[in-house]
Amino acid sequence: QVQLVESGGGSVQAGGSLRLSCAASGYMYNTNCMGWFRQAPGKGREGVVAMRNGVGMTYIADSVKGRFTISQDNAKKMLYLQMSSLKPEDTAMYYCAAAPRYDCYTGSWCVDGCDWGQGTQVTVSS
Repeated sequence: QVQLVESGGGSVQAGGSLRLSCAASGYMYNTNCMGWFRQAPGKGREGVVAMRNGVGMTYIADSVKGRFTISQDNAKKMLYLQMSSLKPEDTAMYYCAAAPRYDCYTGSWCVDGCDWGQGTQVTVSS
């Protein structure tokens, strides 16, 4: 099992930027897919962006294309989400996810079998 701890959330004005971090620990030798999901109040959890080890980004939601970037530092076991040009509709709890699978090509790649962090809140005001 992989333990994930997110940080970096906060409150920003529209047009601002934030960088979320996810610190991973535990048994990660078969972790291939990692990514970010978000859940706004009253809505379901949606995939934001995902990546596969050795491949790079495999999925990004249309709503964040050109604004969000995923990256990782394998040596530090860190996953990042750089968010820019933030909009009020980006307001949500953001979760880091990881799984020993290869098919993280859609927004629903983590329907089951994923490890999750506790989330970090992002609030964007207009």
